[in-house]
Amino acid sequence: MTDLIEHVGLSQPLVSWHVSRLRAAGLIETRRNGRETLCRLRPEAFEAFAARQRVILGLTDAPGVAAS
Repeated sequence: MTDLIEHVGLSQPLVSWHVSRLRAAGLIETRRNGRETLCRLRPEAFEAFAARQRVILGLTDAPGVAAS
């Protein structure tokens, strides 16, 4: 997470808070490696989010709902 902190220029507590929110939303996975926390984006979570947005915006039918 050190690289992320340096890249975004925010404090460690603030980055940790945001990472915890992303993890709670299921958008990232984290694992400990010694004193470091490694973060990985979950591409499948982003596709699921995009699919829900397409349904909400009426760009596609909801799964299991027949088109009219």
